[in-house]
Amino acid sequence: MPYVKPTDLVTSMVDAGESKVLMSTRDTLVRSVMGGAVLALAAAFAVTVSVQTGEPLLGAVLFPVGFILLYLMGFDLLTGVFTLAPLAWLDKRPGVTFPGVLRNWGLVFCGNFAGAFLVAVMMAIYVTYGFTTEPSAVGQAIGEIGEGRTVGYADHGAGGMLTLFVRGVLCNWMVSTGVVAAMMSHSVIGKVVGMWMPIMLFFYMGFEHSIVNMFLFPSGLMLGGDFTIGDYLLWNEIPTVVGNLVGGLTFVGIPLYLTHGRTAPKRQAAVVPAEPSLVGSAQR
Repeated sequence: MPYVKPTDLVTSMVDAGESKVLMSTRDTLVRSVMGGAVLALAAAFAVTVSVQTGEPLLGAVLFPVGFILLYLMGFDLLTGVFTLAPLAWLDKRPGVTFPGVLRNWGLVFCGNFAGAFLVAVMMAIYVTYGFTTEPSAVGQAIGEIGEGRTVGYADHGAGGMLTLFVRGVLCNWMVSTGVVAAMMSHSVIGKVVGMWMPIMLFFYMGFEHSIVNMFLFPSGLMLGGDFTIGDYLLWNEIPTVVGNLVGGLTFVGIPLYLTHGRTAPKRQAAVVPAEPSLVGSAQR
């Protein structure tokens, strides 16, 4: 598992951010739709495992499979571009502008939501036999998650909002660590090992991930969760997105860039010996 040193790691992060900002609209949307869909399927899988086995830890252990697959296939998540895209702007890469970074974030958000929402509809159909029966145990669990993590926060007022924001920060601290850890190795197994632990940690700890929530809450509404679209937006999605942005940049992207990018030791220029003819003329 060849190890990539921190200075080279930061270069790879900036390169990745540059490529994402400069990517075409079509490719950005395709990759983000698929990223949101694959992560949503992983979340559905993890909830299913947790409900059917009664072991939430097992669901968390298996959830990173989806994240790893979408990363290896080159798909995009909002949480990842929150961390990588601004680094290319800070590094003053040619063609990378702040409006370009915002454009990338907006496209990835829309694509992730479309992919996650598609899976939410399909899972709602799956657990209700096409809305002809009551939701299965898995469907009921999804509805309860949506209710508990919207009105559950609202019940605590400002304290609930602060908790929601902090959980969003902690989430993308871990998720972005997983994204960066995948760049620490050139081998597939090295990337998998690097990604696994931080992704498992965020899921088991119940941190708030904006894209996972794009699946859980729309499906929860379709499966009878006692909350509204307004509850979802105000008491989950919007604060989670802001927390994810702060967490990824503050605790992963900017610290690595500042200490290993901006302050990396400069290579000394090689000393080129003077040509003999010039040396001889100087002596004369």
